[in-house]
Amino acid sequence: MELTQKEIGVLLIAARDSISALFTKSPAPAIDYTFYPNLKKQAGAFVTLTIGMELRGCIGFIFSSNTLFETVCEAARLAATGDPRFLPLTQEEFNHTDIEISVLSPAMPISSYDEIKIGTHGLILEQGERRALLLPQVAKENNYTIPQFLSAICEKAGLPLYEWKEKKLNLKVFTAIVFSEAKNRKKTYVPN
Repeated sequence: MELTQKEIGVLLIAARDSISALFTKSPAPAIDYTFYPNLKKQAGAFVTLTIGMELRGCIGFIFSSNTLFETVCEAARLAATGDPRFLPLTQEEFNHTDIEISVLSPAMPISSYDEIKIGTHGLILEQGERRALLLPQVAKENNYTIPQFLSAICEKAGLPLYEWKEKKLNLKVFTAIVFSEAKNRKKTYVPN
């Protein structure tokens, strides 16, 4: 999926307005898809909230049957109020919060860990009842090697760190278009 700069701007504003509506009891944002056709498409998306350099919430959907616009709005609300690692975001915190959005490609299974490309792929782990997801930027921002990325996904799923050495994990990879308010930047984690 390609997104124009205007569509990226609309998604960032919609995510902010969706969280703001929680405090003001305003209606959720709406859009006229005539001008933004890509936002009518279905795609998974995650919204990450940070204050300074500290994570404050991150929730999303690997796939959604809603439009991308609706998916981002819902993920923003949930990142602000439903991430079990944090208390709900306060209005004061919201004033200092940066919003980052990751629009996901469809996930593809891999047959070998060697297929993982750091800086390009995010990981989805489904091992029995354990599930976890790491966005592509996690590996890049932490300078992970493939073994470190595999250990991180195991840890997030509540598995032993080196479970990936003991048996082949049921992994899928995906790419993402990532953009943020903070630096008005867009990073595309897709193959070159």
